Amino acid sequence: MMMKRMPFTRPTEHSDERLRPLDRQICQLLQQRKEMSDGNPGYPPFAYIDQWSAETGLYEDFLKYFFGAIRSDEYFKPIVEPAGFIKHVPVVVSQEHDGYFFTLTAVRQYANASVVTLYVDWDTAIPESMTDMSNFALDMGEPYDCRMDRGVSGSGNATFNYVVSPALPDKLSGLEFVFREEIGSPFGGEPTGKEVRFCIEE
Repeated sequence: MMMKRMPFTRPTEHSDERLRPLDRQICQLLQQRKEMSDGNPGYPPFAYIDQWSAETGLYEDFLKYFFGAIRSDEYFKPIVEPAGFIKHVPVVVSQEHDGYFFTLTAVRQYANASVVTLYVDWDTAIPESMTDMSNFALDMGEPYDCRMDRGVSGSGNATFNYVVSPALPDKLSGLEFVFREEIGSPFGGEPTGKEVRFCIEE
């Protein structure tokens, strides 16, 4: 599962210049909405959307899609692509949670970022309904930005790669890698409350 973002292509050369002040106002309102909600606006109840659709004449499905698209702008941050490989920094720490075995083996260091790999193993004898892999979002706190780059799942194992920028220090002691389980979209999914923490010691 690749998490690359495709470049956006302008769908048409036409632009009604009369709308420019209104479009600018829309951008300002989106920024106000983000600030008022501290970046976590949630999603309006469908009853509200139905009412707004009736009041404005806009299609319900259009409004539902619109509010889904503006839940968070985090996915649209400029992407840092790792470049200038330097070395591998060994880690090798593991934990077991509810039948899943989580392992961090190493961090790949680049000039502008780091790549963290999380391995997950489980017993294939466990019923399939209990081994449906969720997404795991990596959080390392400030000043690090973390995004999932790719994920691959097979029979009894899964691998997730995360790009972390700026690059992590070569000495990882004192850092904490927090993987939070999410359901739904890998871009802004709902946290389940489950998490795996790796505290790197000396």
